Amino acid sequence: MATLTPEALARRATEIRLAAFDVDGVMTDGALTFDSEGRESKSFHVRDGLGLKLLQQGGIAIAIITGRTSPIVDARARELGIRHVIQGSQDKRAACQSLLDQLGLDWNAVAYMGDDLPDLPVLRASGLALTVPEAPEAVRAQAHWIAPLGGGRGAVRCAAEMLLGARGQWQETLRPWLG
Repeated sequence: MATLTPEALARRATEIRLAAFDVDGVMTDGALTFDSEGRESKSFHVRDGLGLKLLQQGGIAIAIITGRTSPIVDARARELGIRHVIQGSQDKRAACQSLLDQLGLDWNAVAYMGDDLPDLPVLRASGLALTVPEAPEAVRAQAHWIAPLGGGRGAVRCAAEMLLGARGQWQETLRPWLG
């Protein structure tokens, strides 16, 4: 795969009904932080959260598919109204296929953003494969689009703006703030 022209990106974006995201390295910067008691913490970028809400308002369902399990992810998903959360999945492609079956969608309707080797099967199957700039070359080589900002630093928001813009929905999305 290779990055797509704006025209090809727009064509594919019109088919997207589900945007799915990995967590560590995409929704966060990938750092795993533990306190002295072994409790994990994660940092999420506030603009990524608004981007996810904007995608939902634009008619795109959101899913989180992650190989790790963390109550922090559940809390963030609840806060953002994300209903489809799959944690502890060692086979992300199978997990996504199961979700697609539940939703009655095919792979062309999926935009997936991942950052590392376990994401490759989903990226290769998805209608739009998205990644972050610090992803390994093997992942970047499979991406149709690479975010200009890093994981946990606004990459998800950039993906949301790109998808809504390519679908011709960005100006309408801005209307509440521009009047």
